[in-house]
Amino acid sequence: MDTTTETLSGYVTSLRYEDLGPRTVQEAKRHILDSLGCAMGGYGSEPAIIARRVAPSGTPAARLLGEGRPTTPEAAAFANSVMIRFLDANDTYIARGSGHPSDMLGALLAAAELQAASGKDLVLATVAGYEVFGALADQVSLRDRGWDQGVFIAPASAAGAGRLLGLSAAQMANAIAIAASANVATRQTRAGELAMWKGCATAAAAKAGLFAAQLAQEGMTGPTAAFEGRHGLFEQVTGPFEIGALGGRGRPFAIERTNFKFFAAEYHAQAPLAMALALRGKVRTEEIEAIDVQIYAMAYSEIGSEPAKWDPRTRETADHSLPYMLAVALRDGRLTPASFEPQHYLDPSLRPLMNRIRVAESSEFTRHFPQELQSRIDVVTRSGQRFTEQATYPKGHARNPMTDADVETKFRDLSVDVLGDARVNAAVHALWHLDEAPRIGAVLDVLVRP
Repeated sequence: MDTTTETLSGYVTSLRYEDLGPRTVQEAKRHILDSLGCAMGGYGSEPAIIARRVAPSGTPAARLLGEGRPTTPEAAAFANSVMIRFLDANDTYIARGSGHPSDMLGALLAAAELQAASGKDLVLATVAGYEVFGALADQVSLRDRGWDQGVFIAPASAAGAGRLLGLSAAQMANAIAIAASANVATRQTRAGELAMWKGCATAAAAKAGLFAAQLAQEGMTGPTAAFEGRHGLFEQVTGPFEIGALGGRGRPFAIERTNFKFFAAEYHAQAPLAMALALRGKVRTEEIEAIDVQIYAMAYSEIGSEPAKWDPRTRETADHSLPYMLAVALRDGRLTPASFEPQHYLDPSLRPLMNRIRVAESSEFTRHFPQELQSRIDVVTRSGQRFTEQATYPKGHARNPMTDADVETKFRDLSVDVLGDARVNAAVHALWHLDEAPRIGAVLDVLVRP
């Protein structure tokens, strides 16, 4: 196996629960709680319904969140990750590359049920999977090369699932190599007008990562130089890179650097949304003549540069449209999952306000990214008054963290319509005490609709 594969497989298989400090365990529980809240919030979405509909019944091994129906591990991994991803409210890792590491949790939950794993097992696998994701994202900007973040999710899912399946170092290397070689997705998924697949692409990568781990467990071998060999990822996809220092032994883990979303919206919109709500207290919407937004290059390209973002026709485009989200926040004083229903994003009365919003890249803000996520909004009124808000780290960023109470409130808000108050209370208690659970199945029992 090449050096990159061996480095990742050796690290994942040697990591022990005892290597995790209390802060790392708490962060893992926070991210799992947050992600499962996102899943409950996405339970009723059309992509999640489709994913559950195609999940076969029969000899079961894993369950569908919310529904509780047993299905194959791969189908559960896909459907549950679709639910986690749908609202675009789950966590985000920002470095040279970026993405949503919690997209892999559908695969890890399925592997945990398959193995009757404990809560500690799931915590450890989650930390390991996030570490592989972070190790790759720290070195590679997939977006600049036109590839999608599933390139990170597939091997990270294979690593986390493989840890739960008890793979040896050699088996883990094969699982990572299979997942990395077979799952190179293009970024067309997130360009222009967006479709349902935007919220499903990484779920497919998570499912593939789990399957790669299952294959390796049964003896399947993978490419011997998946990253560094001829026609491998270095040559075809990422360019050459070297894995940096990995978490543990006093070095923070990637999960501790992964950011939460305070709003159920695309990550780079988090700070602008908070600023828009602050400006709403200073100026009435009908008085606004122009809104000038300055953001860093990645945010500009992702949510503020394409014509489709000023006339969203799908939910997925709306939740990647900075003009739409700012207009809703200014008009309604809030942005919730309901803001992305068709009657809202197709509302013609919003278009005049959206058309007064101009978005531009600030070269200064781009220079400071990703260490800082600077953005600024200037509102000019019809009478010539100017109001300004500026931010560096949005609420939920690792340097401006959400509290445990914030994370719990978000879980409750997203889950109550699906689970009801009693089961939400039971789920919150079970997930905060996840590391004490002798088997993960008992925790998932409460994540089923009454």
